[in-house]
Formats: sequence, structure tokens, C-alpha cells
Amino acid sequence: MHFIVFFKKLFYRIICISIIELLTCSTSQKGFASYNSPVFIITKKLIMKKMMLLFLAAIAFTSCNNTGTETKEAVKDSTAPAPPAPVAINYAYTIEHPDNWDMGSTANTMVALSALKAFENGNVAESMKYFGDSIHLQFDGLDKKMPADSVKTMFTTWRNGFKSVEVKMDDWESVISKDKKQEWVTLWYSQKWEDTKGKKDSAAYIDDLQMKDGKIVRLDEYTRKLH
Repeated sequence: MHFIVFFKKLFYRIICISIIELLTCSTSQKGFASYNSPVFIITKKLIMKKMMLLFLAAIAFTSCNNTGTETKEAVKDSTAPAPPAPVAINYAYTIEHPDNWDMGSTANTMVALSALKAFENGNVAESMKYFGDSIHLQFDGLDKKMPADSVKTMFTTWRNGFKSVEVKMDDWESVISKDKKQEWVTLWYSQKWEDTKGKKDSAAYIDDLQMKDGKIVRLDEYTRKLH
């Protein structure tokens, strides 16, 4: 760094001396008769060449200095400390694959919501378009894998037992396992209904829907009566 400062000061002094030499040559009464004098022209060219060489040398030196600075910065960045390794969490319980899920597809969320909305509106045939060829159902008192036609018949019987159904959605989440082998959508909602006899009731629901190739292949439903 001290060498750079010294070089800059030397460069400025030489420039000043060269300019003074040029002005002296142009105004001297003894040096030469006119600006067109061969001596003046040669002297002027020598001074200008000297100034040009110094100017080019200064540019080259500055460029090298900048490159050195960039290299130092790159080395500094490359030697930055690595982020700390994740700390293992000692949970109160253990499972085979803890913290196994990432955010999933919004397309899967659309499928799950559309299936429920069609059922709410009484259109079971439309709702079944979002299910696979066979569906594993887990309800209270039911745990069975069934073909889509049987599920459609059961859903139709259920829906026909209601005069009206109203769903109030609270939240949803789509997830995918870290190994990309499982995709699920969870819905949290409350549902009010009136049956064909005029009796009204309501319940809170959590639906876990397993997705495969954009279709619902499993439905786990958990219900809590509201009062």
C-alpha cells in the first residue's frame, strides 16, 4: 500500500515537470524561433511520449491493484465460516422418520377442496371424479379399501340423508415426504347440516387425504361433535 502511494506521488510530480518543460519550451525566447521549429516539435513529441508512457503505466498498475483487491475479497469470501451443522433434537418420543415432510403441491390442494365442495353441493358424481379407482377409507368404525363404485354408492346414500350441508373451511395444508413417495392434503373445517327430518347438527372435521397421480386414494376422517 505504501508503494502505491509513493508511485502516485511520483507520477503526479513527473506530469507536473513535463507540463512545465512543455510550457517553458513554448515561451522561451532562447530555445527556438517558433512553434514550427524542428527543435520545438521534436522536444514536444519527446515530452508527450513520456507523458503517454507514464499514463499507460499508471492505468496498468491501477488495473493490477484492482485485480489484487478482488482476489483478496474472493479469498476472504471463500474462507467465510460454514453454517453450523443442524443440532439433533431429543424429542420425548421417537418415530421412524421424524420431520419427514416438505410443503406439497397446490394442485393436490385444489383436488381435495374440489371433491369436498362437490359433496357439499350434493353432486357426488362430480366429487368422485377426484378419486382414484380404489380408495382406502378410515372413518369412525370403518377401515376398508373399496372400489370407487362402492365408495360412490356409500357417499350418495350419506348425502341423500341431508336436506342441506354447509362447510366452513378453517385451514388446509399440502405436504410431500422428503423421499417424494407420499403426498397428503389435510383439511380442517366445520360442517353444519339439516337432515331430511329437519334435525340440525354440526361437527368439526379433520380430513387427511392421500394423493397419488393427482387423485385421492385414501381418506382418513376425524370428527368431533359441536355443541
